[in-house]
Amino acid sequence: MSYFDRYTQLGLQFTVASSPRLANKASTKKLNLLLWNEDVADKYAIAFDKEHAHLYLSGHTPLEGVIPKALAYSGHQFGHFNPTLGDGRAHLIGSFNDRLGQAYDLQLKGSGTTPFSRGGDGLCALGPAVREFVMSQAIGALGVPTTECLSVVTTGEDVYRESPLPGAVLCRVASSHIRIGSFQYLALHEDKEALSQLLDTAIERYYPEIKEQGDARILEFLRAVCKRQVTLIVHWMRIGFVHGVMNTDNILVGGETIDYGPCAMLEQFSFEQVFSSIDRQGRYAFGQQPNIASWNCARLAESLLMLFAADNKQAVAQMSEVLTEFASDFNQQYQLMWANKLGLLDWRDSDANLLSELLGTLKSEGLDYTNSFAALTNQLLDKPLCCFEVPEELSPWLSKWQARIEEYNTVEVCALMRSVNPAIIPRNALIEQVIKDYYEQGDSELLEHWLPLLKDPYRYQEYEQQYIEFTTENTHYKTFCGT
Repeated sequence: MSYFDRYTQLGLQFTVASSPRLANKASTKKLNLLLWNEDVADKYAIAFDKEHAHLYLSGHTPLEGVIPKALAYSGHQFGHFNPTLGDGRAHLIGSFNDRLGQAYDLQLKGSGTTPFSRGGDGLCALGPAVREFVMSQAIGALGVPTTECLSVVTTGEDVYRESPLPGAVLCRVASSHIRIGSFQYLALHEDKEALSQLLDTAIERYYPEIKEQGDARILEFLRAVCKRQVTLIVHWMRIGFVHGVMNTDNILVGGETIDYGPCAMLEQFSFEQVFSSIDRQGRYAFGQQPNIASWNCARLAESLLMLFAADNKQAVAQMSEVLTEFASDFNQQYQLMWANKLGLLDWRDSDANLLSELLGTLKSEGLDYTNSFAALTNQLLDKPLCCFEVPEELSPWLSKWQARIEEYNTVEVCALMRSVNPAIIPRNALIEQVIKDYYEQGDSELLEHWLPLLKDPYRYQEYEQQYIEFTTENTHYKTFCGT
């Protein structure tokens, strides 16, 4: 693990030295490495001795030569601007290079107060830590860009929310923690030099292909971020992921999913579905995610304005042109997404009606999003599975779809649909059961059997009903930030 300091050059306002809560405490008897992601450790060549990993990954013992830090950022939270957010319960314990020279951060979450805690205790209950551990692995296996979770360490101390809950610290692995809110923070402070350095840092990490200089460099960066956001949102829509809290401080400019607090998976299909307990207006509903991503990119553009050599009017006009590309790029990728899910090797104007009828039926009949597309895919297998049957409600539509794809090679269509339509997803009720298991007994036999299946979600096989069933109660399922 080759350590380097990626953020300090951006100024002491941006990176604040802050020790985790357990640092230098003598007692370690209560600490326990509860969950460990060997795949992530291998991927990044993270050389922690598992016998002592709980010391480093709880915040008790700092890594040699590394000063833990909290990062500052601003953010629009549900549309309202908060000038000073920052890592309120997280500590960056180092930035490193993997065996291929790619940069990554290790961040502890739930490791105690920082200068940005805003009156909170900076701690994390066990449940949200388990949720991120499971969800980040499942989402990554589904082919969606994401941050990853290396470990969960239980502290042996209670965290007080509505009731006492076991406390935990999770370790997040991210290619960086550069958010749209990071740019907003430096722009707010009118720190042009640091803002320019942050731009260079982000380009070096994510977009080294950008060789332009001056204003063209800024525009290409904005364009690249927009394209990454389009790709990410289309992935979310493809698998039925609802992020739940798409504030600008939760949007990484590299286009990875971050923050698995109030997230959930769409089951009964509806573009209006909301799971976050605090999203009472439906701002971050399933079908609103593309619009919010575009809105967030516009906030990034505003933050970059002061870097332009051109006058403000000309700069706004140039960035507006880039932002208009978001809609066209999204529409193109979104159409391709539906074509792939339906096995259409080419898209025709009439296919819009075919898709609209399908989605209308899914919603009106309360059908499961994942299972419905898995059932269509299953129809094309050499030996269709018993666990995925096309719902009777789709029978009138099914004949139209079958007539539409009959001109194609069935093997080719099936391969395409299997690559984009998962057979298994992290079901909300099972996530809650796993969390309950850990609260009540400190482990989960369910997770031991379920997690290997989630790591291979496009494998079509006979599944036990508990792994693929959905409940109509899911419509009223609520998730929380876990703070």
